Amino acid sequence: MSRIGRQPVPVPAAVKIAVREGAVDVQGPKGKLACPVAEGIACRVEGGQVHVTRENDTKPVRALHGLTRALLANAVKGVTEGYKRELDIVGVGYKASLEGKKVVFNIGYSHPIELPVPEGIQITVEKNTHVTVTGFDKQLVGQVAAKIRSFKKPEPYKGKGVMYTGEHIIRKAGKAAK
Repeated sequence: MSRIGRQPVPVPAAVKIAVREGAVDVQGPKGKLACPVAEGIACRVEGGQVHVTRENDTKPVRALHGLTRALLANAVKGVTEGYKRELDIVGVGYKASLEGKKVVFNIGYSHPIELPVPEGIQITVEKNTHVTVTGFDKQLVGQVAAKIRSFKKPEPYKGKGVMYTGEHIIRKAGKAAK
């Protein structure tokens, strides 16, 4: 039996859970999310906890048991606390700025890169080089942060580019070091 799937998901008092066919709706102070529930997986709410069970022990259903419980726990945490990813822009003249509902990056290309801010995501820029992506949907926060990083991945020689805060870039010696 799945060790993760067996654990109940604790539900805070401020969160409302509604179980329906094929999904579980989670609503809290930060927003509302729909967590998909696969066929063969059942969810029930009992005494401030959500229990995720499976109908049989076939391999696909076993694989989805822990996944469904983890997605549900992420949704509950997201609507109560939210998620945050921080990125740093490293390089001479590299910067970002917030203009209305879009973020503009000047990161060494001949043109600025514009990123429209998706619904449910807040992006803040501090000191032109520190970008913070926050929201209540863990998947969307990670996806937007990964898209920002993909504009200019950090290179191993000088370490220039867009990187997650605290990310360690393995540096290479240049040809002068031979």
